[in-house]
Amino acid sequence: MKRLSLNALLALSILAGGLVASGAALAQDRSPAERQTLLDLAFTLGESHALRQVCEGAGDQYWRARMMRLTDLEKADQAFDAQLRDRFNTGFAAGQGQFPECGEASLRAEQQAARKGQALAAKLARSMRVRPPSDQAAPESVADN
Repeated sequence: MKRLSLNALLALSILAGGLVASGAALAQDRSPAERQTLLDLAFTLGESHALRQVCEGAGDQYWRARMMRLTDLEKADQAFDAQLRDRFNTGFAAGQGQFPECGEASLRAEQQAARKGQALAAKLARSMRVRPPSDQAAPESVADN
């Protein structure tokens, strides 16, 4: 079960990394629905961070580093940046409070958080493909190369 959970988290990491690395939209350019999805993703990253730390130890900063990268690349205004960080911390507290010890239940919760994060990241990715950034032309398809 731990293997499935780690694979799901890896997929979430790739999706979330692809979203922010593309630079396709800054937070201030996003619709209210996309901003809400970003907030939901921040919560899920925080929850994933706590659940991963249950088994990997408090020194593990894997998901916190991803969240820091997301906030850096989103270049959100100060108020929205604070909301993103608050949602991450709220998710972390929620995940930490559920499972004080690593075990079957915490691994299942980690997997569930990964599935939720995958869905949120995919939703953001779909909205990014629908419209190009306002200052750039749509990128050519990777499949065409």
